[in-house]
Amino acid sequence: MLEEKRWPGKIRIMIADDFELLREDMCELIERQEDMEVVGTAGSGKQIVELASETEFDIILMDIEMENLNAGITATEQIRERVGNANIIFLTVHDTNEMILTAMGAGAVDYIVKGCKEEEILNHIRSAYAGSPIMERKVHNAVMQEYVRLQKSEKSLLFFINNISRLTATERELIKKLLEGKTVKEIAKERYVETVTVKTQIKGLLRKFGCSRTKEVIKLISDLNLTHLFMG
Repeated sequence: MLEEKRWPGKIRIMIADDFELLREDMCELIERQEDMEVVGTAGSGKQIVELASETEFDIILMDIEMENLNAGITATEQIRERVGNANIIFLTVHDTNEMILTAMGAGAVDYIVKGCKEEEILNHIRSAYAGSPIMERKVHNAVMQEYVRLQKSEKSLLFFINNISRLTATERELIKKLLEGKTVKEIAKERYVETVTVKTQIKGLLRKFGCSRTKEVIKLISDLNLTHLFMG
């Protein structure tokens, strides 16, 4: 009996999806390609984790919602813990930014929304295998927006922390009162000073943080989860 020859550089693919018909269709598509082969299929996140631990593979096409809503994400995290360089591509119906970011955060190299053309899926697979995964515009935009948001938050945090050291005791007390929702008049009354004095102190506070209104300072503190630094 002749042993089946393996195509040189053939991409070994595993498929995880709880929809049997879709698994079969995907298997047929891949097996028609001269440079690809299916080395395993699974109908749940648990099954693909077990399969990945005992089967050599290059790419896993992973559905997200299988035995539960995040089964594919959990499976990806577990597989990546065992095989740090595992190339996993999510193939799912979910296309919300929240799901995309959660999925990509699990360590996937690409994210494809079901319903696209077969050639697109094959292109994604080949690109990921070559080490240059391509992300659809929606996925790319979601990831970049999150990157920019985190970058801004990091800059804001560093800026704020650097400025905390420059605050006077009076300014710290002012921030505490503002966080408590006190008005300028209420603060002045509690501190036994004139309203104009409090306004002058607040102006100095705003200059240090590059803000034009006290609400901006309060929002910055809340967004960075630093309220506890002033409420003790």
